Amino acid sequence: MRFTSEQRLDGVLEREFTLGEIPGILWTPASAPAPLILLGHPGGLHRMYPRLVARARQSAEYGFAAAAIELPGSGDRPRWAAAEQARADLHRVLEAGEPVSEEIVDRLVLPLVEKAVPEWQAALDALLSLREIGGPVGYSGGVIAIGIRLAVVEPRISAAVLFAGSFVPRTMFEEARQVTVPLHVLLQWDDEGNDRQMALDLFDAFGTREKTLHANMGGHTGVPQFAGDDAARFFARHLS
Repeated sequence: MRFTSEQRLDGVLEREFTLGEIPGILWTPASAPAPLILLGHPGGLHRMYPRLVARARQSAEYGFAAAAIELPGSGDRPRWAAAEQARADLHRVLEAGEPVSEEIVDRLVLPLVEKAVPEWQAALDALLSLREIGGPVGYSGGVIAIGIRLAVVEPRISAAVLFAGSFVPRTMFEEARQVTVPLHVLLQWDDEGNDRQMALDLFDAFGTREKTLHANMGGHTGVPQFAGDDAARFFARHLS
């Protein structure tokens, strides 16, 4: 891990880094060592920066460090043809008002999960080697299929906040049954790009004994402020 820049943001230290070809950002509070929250997002680290830094600042208020890395094929990272074609097919059927087939979802999401999860694990290795980062670790937001896989295969993740707002391959439902960490699932009830019933079915499939569904009225970008506060308090219970 190589740090490339740093700045202070109201008591939070923000540092950009690279891990091989993977860019990322780390935010740390004044207190150290701090528990860590991995901030998932749908891709485009700099495009998502305003939301990410807001989430990081909120995490710091509770004494948590936060980190985000760029997804494969997003931002300035190299594209791969199969994902680009799947994305184009998705946009085509959405614009035509047609149902999105499971085949398109599989081609779009499954390769991303296969690539992104090992990168998150490599980032976690590097982050936990820093003296200002302690444990435990939580995962928050982003592509829900990535969060599911991480919660299953990464024993260092102690709790997760998952956002029901992205496509989920049906094969991931079996993995969801293997999730055992505490979950806080956020659902925007009127999310125009999300299959509400699928999100409810997925929540039902999660195998953990401790799971909470927070459903709020509004579209994809209409998440109320208190929903973020609830998620932060969830991590405060499970990571402090």
